[in-house]
Order: sequence, then structure tokens, then C-alpha cells
Amino acid sequence: MTPHPRSRRLTPLCVAAAAALTILLASCSSTGGKPDDSNNGMSAGSADTPRATIAMVTHGAPGNAFWDLVRKGAETAAAKDNIELRYSSEPQAPDQVNLVQSAVDSKVDGIALTLAKPEAMAPAVKAAQDAGIPVTGLNAGYDAWKDLGVQQYFGQDETIAGRSAGERLTKEGARKVLCVIHEQGNISLESRCAGLAQTLQGGTSEILNVNSQDMPSIEAAMTAKLQQDSSIDHVVALDAAIALTAVQSKNTVGSVATVVTFDTNSELVNAIKDGDVAWAIDQQPFLQGYLAVDSLWLYLNNRNTIGGGEAVLTGPAFVDQSNVDAIAEYAANGTR
Repeated sequence: MTPHPRSRRLTPLCVAAAAALTILLASCSSTGGKPDDSNNGMSAGSADTPRATIAMVTHGAPGNAFWDLVRKGAETAAAKDNIELRYSSEPQAPDQVNLVQSAVDSKVDGIALTLAKPEAMAPAVKAAQDAGIPVTGLNAGYDAWKDLGVQQYFGQDETIAGRSAGERLTKEGARKVLCVIHEQGNISLESRCAGLAQTLQGGTSEILNVNSQDMPSIEAAMTAKLQQDSSIDHVVALDAAIALTAVQSKNTVGSVATVVTFDTNSELVNAIKDGDVAWAIDQQPFLQGYLAVDSLWLYLNNRNTIGGGEAVLTGPAFVDQSNVDAIAEYAANGTR
């Protein structure tokens, strides 16, 4: 069910596999990218189940704070579950496919992956299945994971999230909305803007495509668009970093447009507290990473699956000035 746009409380999530998360994270990923050195995170001790290896392969861009949260959640579950986590990411689908194939070739025990471009990822998923390796999806691919035969999925329904944004924008009187897609061809991002357009009443929306790997060009594109069209009264970013850049563009132009976004990080939480960003839709990336790894551990050791054949939803929920203080501490710790 779509959360009411005026909801001021974070939507609770009931998940069968979630274990108690308490003390500081004492371990980090053994391979791929930079290890967690923040001394933040959580752990619930360590399982005495046999050591297993799980590969997590995402489409996240290097250095993006959102994917740092996904990875930290995965590392937290791995530390608890006696898992060797091999995390890697590539924004381009062919490169992501190669990473999954490498994981298959190295005979990992399980694979967690994102499906931003499902058609491109399908052969890699099949290769894992043919090798008898269980595959769990997270974050991207809500409309495709079942068709690909992926075992479980953790994320949000991006169309519902987009519709929720459109409903809230309608209530706020939006007339001209700019929806900024930072990765063309990513079905999750396209679904957000499409859902927004479906429920936006009394106004119109326009898509601006930009390249997430070139932040200066993103700022230039948004600045130029706001200069060109002073009727834009809302900018909808689909990533926290893009939202913060939109604030810079808005200030450069002197635009009165309201900036809102999907997804959060610690800097974005502060921007909400300061009033620079009005609200964000939170899908809980830390939780997505945690559950993806933990669910594979449960399957490997007890043949458990979660969700009864349906996706386990980690969002959407609105974060604004009325409830941002409830997660600010955790955002500062690097887990929200």
C-alpha cells in the first residue's frame, strides 16, 4: 500500500530474518574497494556456522554515499554471520556482468546483486543459477527479479515511491516539476519519474537526463535549466548527492524552486534540518545490504527464504523536518 504523502513517521518494516543489531562493527569486507574504517556500524556477535563466501555486485558509482551505506549493511551482516564478503561495483552493465561471472567462476556460495538493467544482467544470473549458486536481488530490479528467477529481493517498489512523491507534490501545489535522472536506462530511476508523473495533479513534470559520474556537468546542466525556465517550482533529485548539487544550482540562479529527493545520507539529513532540502524518500540502503547478505546466510544454513515469493519492502518513507531528528544520530554514524 502506498504510504500517505503526509505521513510524518517512518514506515515500520517487519522482516522475519532481522537479527538484533547492537554493538560496534568489528569487521570489514575482505575484498573489493576500500574497507570500512569509520568504526561505526553495528554487529550482533558472530555465528558459529561454517565459513561461507558471498559476493555482492552492485551498479553503484565509486564514492557514492548511498552505496557506502549499502555496503556497510552488507559488512555488518557478514561480520555477524561468519561470511567472507566480496563486494564490488560497476556502473556500466557489461562490467557488472563480468563481475558476476567472476564470482561464479570463483565458486562463491551466494551472490547478492542489483538489477538496474535486467536484460543485460540476465545471462550472468543464469550462469549463477546453472552453477547452483543462490542469487538474491537488492535495490534495483523490483519489476524484473521474479522473471529472472532470482530467489529473494530487498528494496522498494520504485513506481509506488514515485507515485507517493507525485501525491505529495500535488498537495504542496507543485506546478512545474523537474525530475533529474542521473543514469539513463536505469529502470529504477525511470520508474520513479514515471510514477511521479502518474499522480501529479494540477501540474506538469519534465525529465532532465544527466551523468552521475560527472558532477560538474550535472551542476552546469541544472543551473542552465533553472536559468532557462523560471517556472520550475520543484526539482526532484533521485539521489542525495544530486539533490545537494541542485541546491547549489538553485542558489547560483536565485531560483525559488523547492528541492526534494529520493534517498538520504548524513549530509542530506543536515540539508533537511537546515531547510535546504524539503524532504526525502528513504528506502533504507543499509537495511537492503544487511538483509541481502543475511538472507543468503539463512538459506545456506537452514534453507530459509524471506517474503513468501514477494519482495521485502524497505521503503518508501518520507523524511522531513518533522521527523529528521529521529534518524539524524544514525545518519551521523554512517548507518542511515
